[in-house]
Amino acid sequence: MDRGKIIYKESCITCHMGKGEGVPGAFPPLAKADYLIKMPEKAIHAVKYGLNGKITVNGVEYNTMMPNPGLSNDEIADVINYIQNSWGNSNKKIVTRKNGRGY
Repeated sequence: MDRGKIIYKESCITCHMGKGEGVPGAFPPLAKADYLIKMPEKAIHAVKYGLNGKITVNGVEYNTMMPNPGLSNDEIADVINYIQNSWGNSNKKIVTRKNGRGY
C-alpha cells in the first residue's frame, strides 16, 4: 500500500486527483468506482498499456485518452492494490505481478 501510494502520487494524481475523485466530464473517479469492481482486468490493462476509447464509470461515460504510465509489473500491482483499497474501495484479493491477468 505504501509503495502504491507513492506511485499514485507520481503518476496518477494529476488526473484522478488526491482522493481519487477524478474530474467530472474529463477524468473518471477511482473512488467508489464500479469499473474497478466490475472489470478489474480492464483496469489493470489500462494501467499497463494506457486507455483510449469510451468507458463508463458509475453511470457516467468518459472518452479521454489515458497514456501508458510506463510502470513495471510490480509497480502496476502496487498502485492497483492501493487504488482498490482506498477512498471507499475494498478488495481483499491482492493483485501481484503473477496473478494480475491482463499484463
